[in-house]
Amino acid sequence: MVRGLARPAPRRRRAKSTLNQPNEQGLPAEVAPAARAPRNEAIDLLRGAVMVLMVLDHARDFFFGVQVRATDLAETTVPLFVSRWVTHVCAPAFVFLAGTSAYLYGVRHGREKARRFLLTRGLWLVLLELTVVRLCWLPDPGYHFTLVQVIWALGWSMVALAGLSLLRPPVVAGIGALVVAGHNLLDGIKPANFGALGPLWTILHQPGMLEPAPGHKVYVSYVLLPWVGVMALGYGAGALFERPAEQRRRTLLRAGLGAIAAFVVLRALNGYGDPTPWAPQARGPLFTLLSFVNCQKYPPSLLFLLMTLGPTLCLLAAVDGRPLSRAARPLVVFGKVPLLFYVAHLVLLRYTSAPLAVARWGLPAAFQLPPTGHAGSPEYDLWVTVLVWGLALALLYPLCRWFAGLKARRTDRWLSYL
Repeated sequence: MVRGLARPAPRRRRAKSTLNQPNEQGLPAEVAPAARAPRNEAIDLLRGAVMVLMVLDHARDFFFGVQVRATDLAETTVPLFVSRWVTHVCAPAFVFLAGTSAYLYGVRHGREKARRFLLTRGLWLVLLELTVVRLCWLPDPGYHFTLVQVIWALGWSMVALAGLSLLRPPVVAGIGALVVAGHNLLDGIKPANFGALGPLWTILHQPGMLEPAPGHKVYVSYVLLPWVGVMALGYGAGALFERPAEQRRRTLLRAGLGAIAAFVVLRALNGYGDPTPWAPQARGPLFTLLSFVNCQKYPPSLLFLLMTLGPTLCLLAAVDGRPLSRAARPLVVFGKVPLLFYVAHLVLLRYTSAPLAVARWGLPAAFQLPPTGHAGSPEYDLWVTVLVWGLALALLYPLCRWFAGLKARRTDRWLSYL
């Protein structure tokens, strides 16, 4: 050794970092918590179930048509009323579960990525509503009449949730609860009260007709304010899915039963919560019961949402965390590809019913709106609706199963928008 030079310190063996080492699942440690979070099949199951009911609703629209308004107690029959009433759960459950799925997407991919996804997917849904979905309902490329419905409301609700998700989930849920519980206080406010800004109120709360250009009308049936509230509630409920299964099942069940009880009490009082009070019916006690549960959907009243979200929460509690039977698997498949299912079922129903309507009524009358036209429906008996419902589901299943498999095998970003 050369004198005057210090012996170099022995090199310590560097501790091996575990940051990027695989854990027992074979995933890098820093991404394991998010990547391990499995897709909750109970949500897919329930979403698939309400989508099946949605096909019944739309099969009646396209094949039975508007010959009798299903919820008009002076004209309807019990089977016709029930065929409409059971489908009321579809939109509230679908929007609520979209909020829950948005929260879980943030758990898996990070909150910032989730916000970007909500914004871009929401705007994409609005574009689809005004183009592809519109042509499924109304094959009128001239845009003389446009009906904006659930995909429109779902899209804008996602855009709103992209902003609301900056807040803590309990705060988002609280805002949603306030909107759902309180928006009927605004029923007395009309678009005319806002002057030139009246169309904005039509879009937010008061369904009605807009005319953005001469000869081009837009009817807003799904106003935004209450549906944003429902999605915010669903987002807040998403936090429950980070708790143990038994605990979240108890919470979901209590919330669902509480909503049902609140509906019964408020509806019995005939006070706040729905603009149309129930009343004894001359057609007998059964029609009086139908009057009791006949709540306003456009816009969805507080009682309508309690009546539909209560059972939704109870059903979610019943299936969450439990083994799925083989018979439930088709519902899970449908629930995993909701947008493809929605567009495909509209194409199938509209473009089979339309030629039948033309053959029965002639081209001009077939597509005129009521009362002089038939809105593209051949107006068959109700049993035909049930038959078409079953056939449509059988035809849709292979397509949905293929696409669900494709989404499971591949990670292309565009697949998350379908």
